[in-house]
Amino acid sequence: MEMKDSIAEKEIRISEVDLALSVQYVSKKYSQKLRSSLFYGLKDIASELFIRREQRSSIDLRKDEFWALNNITFDLKRGDSLAIIGDNGSGKSTLLKLIYGLIRPDAGKIFVNGTVGAIIELGSGFNPILTGRENIYIQAALLGISQEESDSFMHEIVEFAGLGEFIDTPVQFYSSGMSARLAFSVMTALKPDILLIDEVLAVGDIHFQRKCVDMMYKYLSSGGTLVFVSHSAYLVQSVCKKAVLI
Repeated sequence: MEMKDSIAEKEIRISEVDLALSVQYVSKKYSQKLRSSLFYGLKDIASELFIRREQRSSIDLRKDEFWALNNITFDLKRGDSLAIIGDNGSGKSTLLKLIYGLIRPDAGKIFVNGTVGAIIELGSGFNPILTGRENIYIQAALLGISQEESDSFMHEIVEFAGLGEFIDTPVQFYSSGMSARLAFSVMTALKPDILLIDEVLAVGDIHFQRKCVDMMYKYLSSGGTLVFVSHSAYLVQSVCKKAVLI
């Protein structure tokens, strides 16, 4: 779990100030074999370094490659909530990683207007040897928030996550449910402009899921933009106004 400006290409459209996120004809391919993946990766890096964009080869599939995502397009305005729906292996998590900037698209563009927070993989962004409190300070510092400012919403995070004295326990000793509660609590307290959530609520109990739904309502009503991956029909229908099937 981290929060940062996406390294994907950005553009603030003066004529569309309410536009938070635009995904335009985005495609991502992978190789089925490790050896081919390493070879193509090195070749693509060399191409980016030494060959002009207009002279590069097409994005056609090469031997052993397949499309993880192909030609995905959508726009979201501030306050929008979008569910990404699909079978296992359909590319839902890949799409979130592309939006967050962890990986680059092979075709298309992603425009992000504002900060992006993500809960994509359980425990990601947390240092396991540090306590929950220390990890909160680190996440806040990445946004330029001082420890003094972090202390102002520390009680809110601890109370919402229900961690109590375990906030001063190293994260490596947390259960999956505790890690999920901390990740969600931190991210909603920091209030990014765009929030990406991938299945992490599946490890929480019903009571915590309902708390999360209420918190997401507040986040959306304040102008936040949500992209949500879940297999739970209840959560999708409760939170999201739009959906994309991939």
